[in-house]
Amino acid sequence: MKIWLDGGLQDIESARVSVFDHGLTVGDGIFETVKAADGKPFALTRHLDRLTRSARGLGLPAPDLDEVRRACEAVLAANPVPLGRLRITYTGGHGPLGSDRGEHGPTLVVALGETGRRPDSTAVITVPWTRNERGALTGLKTTSYAENVVALARARERGASEALFGNTVGQLCEGTGSNVFVVLDGEIHTPPVASGCLAGITRALVVEWTGARETDLPMDALERADEVFLTSTLRDVQAVHRIDDRELPGAPGPVTAKAMRIFEERSGNDLDP
Repeated sequence: MKIWLDGGLQDIESARVSVFDHGLTVGDGIFETVKAADGKPFALTRHLDRLTRSARGLGLPAPDLDEVRRACEAVLAANPVPLGRLRITYTGGHGPLGSDRGEHGPTLVVALGETGRRPDSTAVITVPWTRNERGALTGLKTTSYAENVVALARARERGASEALFGNTVGQLCEGTGSNVFVVLDGEIHTPPVASGCLAGITRALVVEWTGARETDLPMDALERADEVFLTSTLRDVQAVHRIDDRELPGAPGPVTAKAMRIFEERSGNDLDP
């Protein structure tokens, strides 16, 4: 297995990042997860655009997107897998032990892990913790993921694959690594980016391709919804068959099933939409 680090491919066994890297010591970094099928990345341009936006929001130097593309191509070529999770990580680099950044410049790592196709439906839980829609990191895909680790661990304990958050004003927001959609009276709704959710790549494509509406939703929309589904890079469109103790029999329902078909067809016809 080979990864990209310090400007070139390295063996995973010998690749090293400094223990003083700001991404490790204070979580000062950003990342993207890109789906790759048979060595070809999906929606890479959209992911790199978001990587640039996240870098700007965190005050990091703009990433060299030509290098990132070269790195992705090299890693995919060196590690052939049928379905892969291509991870681009970009940190503040070697720095002091406090929050101030050093002068060494950023670290870029591109790695690949093999993955499998997700089930058509899954179970989720809601958690009592909130997303801060007014926080300094809101809307940025940063490596500060410990909050998600805690929430996802609770979901796993309860037989679910995802945990859903509300925001500070009680509106439905997002999952630990997914966006959430609800079907009300036959119409698809999803929380707006102003709710504090990440502007997911798959989310944006589903909104564009299905005509879903961005709507401020109270948390109890999950109790009223006829259907619920999640979107993310590796889930694509995935139906929800249980929310906490509420069963949604027959998932995926007809609206979700149609969204799944549309996404599969459109994404199959254009690898960089």
